[in-house]
Amino acid sequence: MRHTTKIAAAILLAALLVSCGFKRKKYDNPITKNTQQPDKVLFDKAVNDIEHGRYETARLTLNTLINTYDTSEYLAKAKLAIADSWYREGGAHGLAQAEAEYKDFILFYPTMEEAAESQDRICEIHYNQMDKEDRDSNNALRAEQECKTLITQFPNSKFVPDALQKLRNIQEVLAGAEFAAGHFYYLKGSNAAAANRYEGLVEQYPLYSKADLALWEEAGSYARMGPHYRPREGEALQRLVRDYPLSPLADQAKKRLKELELAVPEADPKAVARMKYEQENHTKAGMMHRALEPFRRSPDVGSAAKSGQPTMTNPRQLIPVVVPAAANQQTAGVTDVTVAPVTDPTALDTKPDARTVPSAANSSAATPGSTTTSDKPAASTPAKDSAPAAAPAPAAQPDSAAKDKKTDKKNKKKKKTGNSGDSSKSTSSSDK
Repeated sequence: MRHTTKIAAAILLAALLVSCGFKRKKYDNPITKNTQQPDKVLFDKAVNDIEHGRYETARLTLNTLINTYDTSEYLAKAKLAIADSWYREGGAHGLAQAEAEYKDFILFYPTMEEAAESQDRICEIHYNQMDKEDRDSNNALRAEQECKTLITQFPNSKFVPDALQKLRNIQEVLAGAEFAAGHFYYLKGSNAAAANRYEGLVEQYPLYSKADLALWEEAGSYARMGPHYRPREGEALQRLVRDYPLSPLADQAKKRLKELELAVPEADPKAVARMKYEQENHTKAGMMHRALEPFRRSPDVGSAAKSGQPTMTNPRQLIPVVVPAAANQQTAGVTDVTVAPVTDPTALDTKPDARTVPSAANSSAATPGSTTTSDKPAASTPAKDSAPAAAPAPAAQPDSAAKDKKTDKKNKKKKKTGNSGDSSKSTSSSDK
């Protein structure tokens, strides 16, 4: 009995060791062509090194293949294998290198089947690095962009269905961050900010699991802002009833619409079918999952939608309703500034200086009082125009200067003669 127990324990220990990473991990894209060509030998050696975790050695072998056999049929596979080696190595540096290598592969081989797989790997790199909704959303935004690129650039790929579900999960996280900000403003009493957040959230992420609650609190924010925003409150409640008919808040929204004496819309049949599907396919988290949730870095996407088309457009910045709209859509100042290459090199010599030409906006915005003041300089313009006629006057300046010089010379002579006379008088007095 003890012997069998020891054997069972040994078998269990071996199974645990194998599951912990001692098992050989087969490479995903091997070439099974059975030849002894030198490029094939190098590729097989690199694949074997990748499977056994010798990534640096594998990359050296693959670079040797690429540099030596530049016309080999394994060239594209070798370049992809370098990216896969970085991806398997992991870490911040390894994943960054893998993303760069995958992008290079897509650039050089965009029509190959592996190009879609490379784009899927790029999406997965950022998807696996996503933080929770209350943390930095940089990786979530990058993952959203890369998944959109995969869906739009490779629409017939087998990776598209998985990318669509990843995109729903990503948008669930991004919408959760927006909902947290809007809920903070709602509890704080900043009703305009809360309503603006909720409106943008529902418009950008209609598949969000708490979109009905966002509409309800948006309506509540408008209700707090006074009767002037009653139509806005009604629009939010009507959208809640129409697009989220199976929500537990739908009955309260209908009751509120009747109190406001507004029309209660019919439920959208597509929305009813989608919400039924979500209820039937909802995955409930287990007890261990809920217990370990605070210690996880990755977000919980169990409540994300399982159906529906995710939003493929970028979010639009909304302006709160309390911000007054401008009377004229045209802003003051110069609005017709354009940038273009220089085609006429003589423009600086032939055209007038723009700084001396009054702008059209200033001339149109001038008041009647300012027109009278602007007429005064116009009256004095003839004096400016007559300045060229008086131009010969400076020609007489040399004569006056000559006269001044002559007078200066005469004065100097008089001073000299006066000084000499004084000196003679002083000598005569001294002789006496």
